[in-house]
Amino acid sequence: MATTGLPPETDADIARVTEALAMITPRWNVRILLALSGRPLRYTELADRLPWLQSGQLHPKLHSLCDAGLVERTKHSARHVTYGHTDRGTALLPILPLIVAWAEAHLEQPERPLPPIEQIEDSLTLLTRRHAAAILWVLKARAEASGRALARLVMPSSDWSNIYPPLRQLAADGLVETDGVGQPYRLSAAGDALGTVFGALSAWSAGQPLTQAAQHPLWGRTATPTPQKWTSHPSRLPSRTSEPTPARTGAGHSSRPAWRHGDLFSHATPARPKAALLAGGPRR
Repeated sequence: MATTGLPPETDADIARVTEALAMITPRWNVRILLALSGRPLRYTELADRLPWLQSGQLHPKLHSLCDAGLVERTKHSARHVTYGHTDRGTALLPILPLIVAWAEAHLEQPERPLPPIEQIEDSLTLLTRRHAAAILWVLKARAEASGRALARLVMPSSDWSNIYPPLRQLAADGLVETDGVGQPYRLSAAGDALGTVFGALSAWSAGQPLTQAAQHPLWGRTATPTPQKWTSHPSRLPSRTSEPTPARTGAGHSSRPAWRHGDLFSHATPARPKAALLAGGPRR
């Protein structure tokens, strides 16, 4: 059943991307997926990699990720159970560096450098706000639209004025902009740059290879099919003796990323260049 006033194909595309975001946005989910990079782990091994999770928090998270088809539980014997990525979970990982690249280019940066994992979590918070994906989809397709036009397409069964709270939030987040009251809305540079992320999420959620991201009928115009450098930072973990080699990731990369566990969790301390900051950009 359609949830918007958009064509069925577009409505289904938005619904799949929204569902994909809902799978990974809940707190700790991305960290659990990253901790499972590599060989399958026993529960205690995984818990050791996630010491900030309190007792009793990990099991329900694993259960939900298994239900989502991103993690699989394998029972080898009565006392030997392991958890690892499914093929779908593995295919999702190359999208995470795309989110980090977008965040580092378009989110406001605080005084202290943020680990990439926090860049991902902050970005997902913005993208999973109610009606966010549908509004961004419409504005990408139409270049600009009034509040009434957006309401008719995004929430056709609701009072049209209900469009304004999510619009104001997206404007505060720096993804949407307008010239003033009564003026049409349009994507900001940050909102338009989400094409790489949305194109990849659309391909992944439809079960297609990530190479199809650049062919997306809407977001493919801004999706980047060529590989991009992974912008991670050396870990401060005492066990690491050398800096990680930057991996090449992109829409066409479907194998496990070359970055290792920990690369997304910690930072070296050099300050971010002030020139990278965007005044009035999305809030964290």
